This record gives sequence, structure tokens and C-alpha cells, in this order.
Amino acid sequence: MTDEESLQYPIGRFTPPAASTPALRAAHIETMRLLPERLRAAVAGLSEAQLSTPYREGGWTARQVVHHLADTNANCFVRFKLALTEDWPAINPFDQAAWANLPDSARLPVDASLAFLDGLQRRWVALLEAMSEDEFQRGFHHPKMGRQTLAAALALYEWHARHHTAHITSLRQRKGW
Repeated sequence: MTDEESLQYPIGRFTPPAASTPALRAAHIETMRLLPERLRAAVAGLSEAQLSTPYREGGWTARQVVHHLADTNANCFVRFKLALTEDWPAINPFDQAAWANLPDSARLPVDASLAFLDGLQRRWVALLEAMSEDEFQRGFHHPKMGRQTLAAALALYEWHARHHTAHITSLRQRKGW
């Protein structure tokens, strides 16, 4: 992996698990439960200038990363609910880069998204823990990625949570913050 790739993918690229087991899903759910706490720790004590620092050249700022996690997890929570109540619904992707450049993501203090994630993750984890084996095999149709089971989506978003938290923690480490 090149230096640029290691900045972009500090925990490596997503690799789907070979199989979805109850134990693996439980570990993924635990990561989702701990996301608000881990993200809060990642940004703890950062100044406004530090939060406005991109994690890599051409990348998002630490602030945008926090708001991005709130945006994407909100979208995925809704996708899960749609998949649990409809038969393989088509979902709408969103322009993540455009969302990251909207005023709320570019300038709002991170506390707003951290508070939002507290409640969102609590609800999502409660839903995930109540889901049956059959429900994890339900899913949605993504226009670019095709059919995705909820088990596969959970694995992706678990990686996504760790991936973006690592953007901030690795930035802190490189900068000595």
C-alpha cells in the first residue's frame, strides 16, 4: 500500500467477510454501539483549527469526517428500516462529497453530530440486537452496488465506522496532537 493509500485507508480497504455468523455480527454491533464514544475520544480536545485540518491532502477535515459519519449512519439506519418493512426496496444513494461541503458539515461544531450519533446508534443497535437470522438476510437494492443483505451492510458500516475514526486518530498521531 502506498503512503497515499495508507492515509486514505488507514485500516485497509473493506473486505467483505466470507460468511456472516452470529458471533461476527455481535462484534459488528458492538463496534456500532461504541462508535459515539470512540469518535468523541478521537476529537477530544481538538481546537477549531485542528478540526478544520484535512486528514490527508485533498481529503475532508476532521470536522467533516464526524458529520459524514452522522450523515451516512442516518442513511443506513433508514435503509435497514426500509429493508425490514419492504421487499428488497431500491434505495437512493447520496453525493457524500456534496453533503460534506454543505454549511452544516463544513462549519457546524462536531458536538451536534456527536449528540445525534448518541441517539441514532442507540436506536440502531437496539434494532440490530432484536433482528433474527432471517431478517439479516433481507436487504435492499443499491443502484451502484446491487443487492445487499443487511448482514453485508452491517459489515460494511462497521468497517466504515472504524475507517473514519482512524482518519482522525491517525491525523492526531501524525501531527502529534
